Amino acid sequence: MSELSYLAATDIQSVGTPTLWGVTIAGVLALLVLDFLVTRRPHEVSIREALGWSAFYVALPLAFGAWIWSRYGSQQGVEYLTGYLVEKSLSVDNLFVFMLLLAAFAVPAALAQRVLLYGIAGALVLRAVFIALGAAALQTLDFAFLLFAVILIATAVKLLRDAVSGHEQEVDISKMRSVKLLRRFMPVVEEYQGTRLTVRQNGRRALTPLALVTVAVLATDVVFAVDSVPAVYGITEDPYLVFATNAFALLGLRALYFVLHAALSRLVHLSYGLAVILAFIGVKLGLHWAHGIWSGVPEIPTLASLGVIIGVLVVVTLTSLGATRGTAPAEEDVPVEHR
Repeated sequence: MSELSYLAATDIQSVGTPTLWGVTIAGVLALLVLDFLVTRRPHEVSIREALGWSAFYVALPLAFGAWIWSRYGSQQGVEYLTGYLVEKSLSVDNLFVFMLLLAAFAVPAALAQRVLLYGIAGALVLRAVFIALGAAALQTLDFAFLLFAVILIATAVKLLRDAVSGHEQEVDISKMRSVKLLRRFMPVVEEYQGTRLTVRQNGRRALTPLALVTVAVLATDVVFAVDSVPAVYGITEDPYLVFATNAFALLGLRALYFVLHAALSRLVHLSYGLAVILAFIGVKLGLHWAHGIWSGVPEIPTLASLGVIIGVLVVVTLTSLGATRGTAPAEEDVPVEHR
């Protein structure tokens, strides 16, 4: 028997009881603390270490999905797994941008995982805010699904346009708004000072380059949250499942970055695949909105969505590997497309 709670004064169904929310948030915070403890002593991450943590952060959400399936039924289980797959796919796109920023700021290899962890923590906070705003929009705005659909389709068009044009986003640190704003209020030292974000110089508090790259990463988190949250709302209307899929997808990014660092440059068709996925979910949301007005309008089942998403990811992965067979671009030449 499914156990569903209802959000007050709405007809939005959610498996997220207060107890489940509390346990989940406590678990996410505990995992973040664990990651900070692991990175308290800066060191270069070995492939063995990265693979171990990546396996953990894949097994954990899959086990959680199995629990959701057994406890609340197949519908919630499929929605969770589909949402997780969407968010994990989009998180790989995040890694492209993180790679570009780390290279632009010349972040030492030993500090890379600390920067990634700051970015993940910030992304979790931003996703929580956007998820709450999304839930509020669904409760109060009749056209919320249509609005989400427009956002996703517009993002898909931009991704596709950039991919077709071969546009490569370059980072000019001196022109970044976040960096210019910080430099206006505080001086910045030239050298990294370990994991310290600020130091005292000539009797005055100054920022380190680690603080600048951290703020730059957090600024990009806002961009990614704008399309990631509507995308998973296109899979499930349950705010708890939306939060869980986002949290699990983000928590594993630190280790995944080091596993995929060399392979990321070969995923040359990823933007095409993400554009198709976002456009598909946008259409799904648009049909869902229209179905609420005209019952004759068909809807796309979540299970069918899962099949489409898996199919698209398999195709773009195979075509990317085929297109880059025998090539080994230099790390500094890796193109990163910014949404």
